Amino acid sequence: MHIRRKASSGTMQSSDLMVTVEPSDLLQIEIESTVKKQFEHLIRAQITATLEHLGVTTGRIQISDRGALDYAIAARIETAIRRASEE
Repeated sequence: MHIRRKASSGTMQSSDLMVTVEPSDLLQIEIESTVKKQFEHLIRAQITATLEHLGVTTGRIQISDRGALDYAIAARIETAIRRASEE
């Protein structure tokens, strides 16, 4: 999938996250999280796995996490990517 425009998904409520994606020549992942010190490596691994599954190799991915679980991270990223790839 190719990111064609800016799109977002999610909320800023507890146990959720906000994902914003936009076109870029490189793959850039930015994570802001209330649990960054403890779980950044796991959040980044889930983001990377989801992007690989969707075939995304370029784009700017911004994550504002409020303690979301793995399945929520994957779902929010996929939704934002699908919204951004629609023509």
